[in-house]
Amino acid sequence: MDIPSRSRILIVDDERDIQTLLRILLSKEGYTVDTASGGLEALGKISKIFYPLIISDIKMPDLSGLELLKQVQETSPRSMVILLTAYASNETAIEGMKHGAYDYITKPFQNNEIKLIIKNALEHQLLKEENLKLKQRLTASLEDLGVIGSSKSMRQLMDTVVRVSKTRTPILITGESGVGKEIMAKTIHHLQDSESPFVPVNCGGIPETLLESELFGYKKGAFTGATTDKSGLFETADGGILFLDEICELPITLQVKLLRVLQDQTFRRLGDNRDIRVNVQVISATNRDIEKEVVEKRFREDLFFRLNVLRIHVPPLRERKEDIPLLLEYFIKKFAKKYQSKTIKISSYILKELENYDFPGNVRELENMVERAVALQDSNIILPEVYKSQTIESIDQATLPFYACNFPDEGTDLPALLEDIEKAYLTEALQRCQGKKIEASRLVGMSFRSFRYKLEKYGLE
Repeated sequence: MDIPSRSRILIVDDERDIQTLLRILLSKEGYTVDTASGGLEALGKISKIFYPLIISDIKMPDLSGLELLKQVQETSPRSMVILLTAYASNETAIEGMKHGAYDYITKPFQNNEIKLIIKNALEHQLLKEENLKLKQRLTASLEDLGVIGSSKSMRQLMDTVVRVSKTRTPILITGESGVGKEIMAKTIHHLQDSESPFVPVNCGGIPETLLESELFGYKKGAFTGATTDKSGLFETADGGILFLDEICELPITLQVKLLRVLQDQTFRRLGDNRDIRVNVQVISATNRDIEKEVVEKRFREDLFFRLNVLRIHVPPLRERKEDIPLLLEYFIKKFAKKYQSKTIKISSYILKELENYDFPGNVRELENMVERAVALQDSNIILPEVYKSQTIESIDQATLPFYACNFPDEGTDLPALLEDIEKAYLTEALQRCQGKKIEASRLVGMSFRSFRYKLEKYGLE
């Protein structure tokens, strides 16, 4: 990290020799150095100029270094303070660090020692400033991105997002279906450079036979129907982010090709013998236990380690129920605008019902509930009658039934029995979703590709 040569440092010491020594030493390092002969003079300068770093003696006649530290924390909290002590006992300096000083230096000091401490302090201060700017930028646009919540778990999540957004290494986002994993990926992209490409891909929503050509492209004549060259999504995402959702659905054959891209940032189109180099950050996401997938040999271990350099876990809605009122307000405004409705409110009865509900579909489920209620409402408040007919009544039956059975007798065809149970389960899901396969696959927590395969297997198409 480059420290700006114009970084301003204030030296506070009643010894002129120390002031002169540090001013000459630090000026040669490219810093702008001011001096003060005591704490009161220093406070006067601090009130007019921002100093990223203040180096102060502890023992001074008018105002001690510890007292100055307390004043700085109140009047210039972004400034960092290093204390100087000439005493054999460093207890006072250590006490100062407990109260917020960055470090302390014992007189006499080595020039190289103090230069290193100052460099580290300014790097730390610059990092704090960058984090503050990122958080301000993030806070200003959270609602536009759909990131809503002030719970402790959401604050911790956003702190992690801010930190990882400063890297270009692979990121793995985990969490249940509907928690907002793609929103987190978009937030990272926004913090990095919203002008660069962001290309989302649902690995479970594209047939395996097409997925390879979608990701890597193909040359004319590579296969029947390839009448022209086609760029893949990796090329489209060059310079930005490729978001691979449902990464555990990626076939093993494509996992090998993805591993090469992550290692070398190169790949080949289908039917081509020329390498294409790209600069793409891969962010992947899954609602499965990916470590279990690795153990059971459905996901390559080497690819897992490549994708799992940085990891973000998005908590389910049931673990941050204090965010439900904020989410409700956000979704009501969103859908009131969509359906050109008046500004509406939600009854306290419904709010209580929702706060007692575990939301197996997470934020996506809440959003769908609100959209249905807003679309159907005909007054300026969503009353229990309207909302309950669409959502609360279905809450008790929102999840699919658990098909229980006694242990089979000896000789029972257990695989056939399990298939019958699974078939009944999928049939129920289709009925609940009026035959809409994508919604039914989400209801049972299965990728669309796997769900479609099961339907074909059991003749339910």
